[in-house]
Amino acid sequence: MTDQPLSIDDVLTTVRDALDRGAIQDAIAVLEQLRPPDQAEVFEELDTDDQAALLPRLEPDDSANILEELEDEDAADVAEQIDPTSLARILDEMEPDEAADLLGDLDPDHARRALAQMEEADDVRPLLIHSDDSAGGLMTSEFLVLRQRMTVQDAIQALREWSPSEDFAYYLYVVDRDNVLRGVVSLRKLITADPRALLQDIMDTDLITVKAGTDQEEVARIMSKYDLLALPVVNDAGHMLGVITYDDVVDVIEEEASEDILHLGGVLDEESAVGPVRTSVRRRLPWLYVNLVTAFLAAGVISLFKGTIERVAILAAFQAIVAGQGGNAGTQALTVMVRSLALGEINLRDTWRALVKEVAVGLINGLAVGAVVGLIVFILQGDPLLGLIISLAMVGNLIAAGIAGTLVPITLRRFKFDPALGSGVIVTTVTDVCGFGLFLGLATVFIQWLT
Repeated sequence: MTDQPLSIDDVLTTVRDALDRGAIQDAIAVLEQLRPPDQAEVFEELDTDDQAALLPRLEPDDSANILEELEDEDAADVAEQIDPTSLARILDEMEPDEAADLLGDLDPDHARRALAQMEEADDVRPLLIHSDDSAGGLMTSEFLVLRQRMTVQDAIQALREWSPSEDFAYYLYVVDRDNVLRGVVSLRKLITADPRALLQDIMDTDLITVKAGTDQEEVARIMSKYDLLALPVVNDAGHMLGVITYDDVVDVIEEEASEDILHLGGVLDEESAVGPVRTSVRRRLPWLYVNLVTAFLAAGVISLFKGTIERVAILAAFQAIVAGQGGNAGTQALTVMVRSLALGEINLRDTWRALVKEVAVGLINGLAVGAVVGLIVFILQGDPLLGLIISLAMVGNLIAAGIAGTLVPITLRRFKFDPALGSGVIVTTVTDVCGFGLFLGLATVFIQWLT
């Protein structure tokens, strides 16, 4: 019977026990038996002092794998505790794009001293000028370019001499004498082609490229749409600057999805469910203040109908139903729109079509929900007019919810803002104001028959 592998919790306990005994080599031996993601999972649970003590004493490639697997902020915190010489050895083992990202998150002086001692610094320096959330920030400078008039046999020999890493994406790029990208050859095609054939005769010239300044979300959309394992980055002259690989895009998709979810919930930056209280307060409080302003706006609308509520007090109870359902409908429309914008399913030209669709949905749902609410109110209060008023208000507010849920994110995108950021607050404000205004306004018009 084979031994069952230890769980991450068991490994963590073993490592901590070894560190408590001062047996740091025992802790290292346990960590080096794990896969990189498991190493990172155990490592991030350790105290900062233990992390700083362990990382430089691991094999450089293990240390590099751990830093690549950690969240950016956590990796930077650990790297700040490591002396520049040890950090440089670890950075040399990292992919150039990962090393550049980490250096960009460090104190400039610490990053500069580490970079100065790196053997692979020339591969990393060109990447430091690009924003982390751009194609230039995602790309790696490790790629092989071949000449158009090379034979297949010469290309295979060049590939052997290059000795690519295991993360190599199996695409080879072909340039002309001016180093302008002209085509791409898959490794499979290269192996199966006639050794005497020229690359210009077997390469695919239907190229998909991006510029270094392209936003990472657009990069992810392009690679997903065309099922690409790698995407070349070029400058205005068509010269290759780097390559973005599929593993980097997976991280981008996760990051962008997390960001949209947090923004829709009114959280500005990523935070952990078990993170520091002060960090969570700092990131959530600004939007609570914004919500407070919009709450006073809704309260102001209610105050306009103070006299109506005083004469028919039951209106105060039912107004929340209209506003609440409008908020729910607005959130539904908003979520669909933000997702569609993020995936590139719609653009600004589709605004009218999307708006008509959401108005129709709002109308149908409003009639369906309004009929049920109106019937319930009639049964509870015995007043058919009150049931009709709340039904009409419901229809109007769900239509308003569809309009707001469509136009708000599209408008934010039009002005280069994140569609998820602030959309929820604005849409909720619209549905609250419209819901209270429609319901209490109609009640005011028909007040003499309600009393």
